[in-house]
Amino acid sequence: MRKENQSSVSEFLLLGLPIWPEQQGMFFALFLGMYLTTVLGNLLIILLIRLDPRLHTPMYFFLSHLALTDVSFSSVTVPKMLINMHTLDQSIPYAGCITQLYFFIFFTDLDNFLLTSMAYDRYVAICHPLHYSTIMGQGLCTLLVTVSWILSCANALCHTLLLTRLSFCADHSIPHFFCDLDALLKLSCSDTSLNELAIFTVGVAVIVLPLICILISYGHIGATILKVPSTKGICKALSTCGSHLSVVSLYYGTIIGLYFFPSSSTSRDKSTVASVMYTVVTPLLNPFIYSLRNRDMKGALERLLHRAKVLSQ
Repeated sequence: MRKENQSSVSEFLLLGLPIWPEQQGMFFALFLGMYLTTVLGNLLIILLIRLDPRLHTPMYFFLSHLALTDVSFSSVTVPKMLINMHTLDQSIPYAGCITQLYFFIFFTDLDNFLLTSMAYDRYVAICHPLHYSTIMGQGLCTLLVTVSWILSCANALCHTLLLTRLSFCADHSIPHFFCDLDALLKLSCSDTSLNELAIFTVGVAVIVLPLICILISYGHIGATILKVPSTKGICKALSTCGSHLSVVSLYYGTIIGLYFFPSSSTSRDKSTVASVMYTVVTPLLNPFIYSLRNRDMKGALERLLHRAKVLSQ
């Protein structure tokens, strides 16, 4: 019976954003521009880090992986949302929905682990500057990124396999612009207690624990900064920490609020807006916050443009 019910669901309907039909064109142009900016901005970061030897440091090594993750993260949901808005076709195949869910969880977790690795890198650089080159060697950086990929893959696979065991009811409308795990569980006719247990146990390991590590790292950074007599150094360090923590608060706050403390009074509109914040807005802001305001990245961009100008002459 379970297989029959599951095979009868050949597709889901993504209800999309809560906007009026006459506003579709405006929002389509808006999200298309945001997506293209996200892709081009993050690809520019990867290009600069790849081509400039001065940026071959642990911090920019993690930043290049974060930029690649942000491009992939946005590409999992935004293109499908744009296609649905343009064609007014809300359907997504069952296999496509499961695939989208897997990669959405995968890149969400990978983002979490990379942000944690970057926080640890800054902690070592500020709190243990004399041992930085020894601690943050190429081996440790590669290990941190590899472990991040493995853990993200394992967690995404766990949730995806648990979801494929479920059967779904006649109503297959997802009140979202992508295949959200929580929304899919609400459509299921099966017992979802195991899935919910996995969310609250494995989810703590991949979301809450990295967040705690980030806060602890920046707590130590803050304590170290206060001991530095240089006002200029304090302002520069606080500016960097403030930018990072603002993105962390935006990113983690919406995820924890949506998936760990769901409220029956929370409307679909608020849930969708919160999802847009961390699936569309955060990857868009990362290039500006982490890189384009950075003096080293600006210098690398100027050298690249100068090199291109010389070659064109």
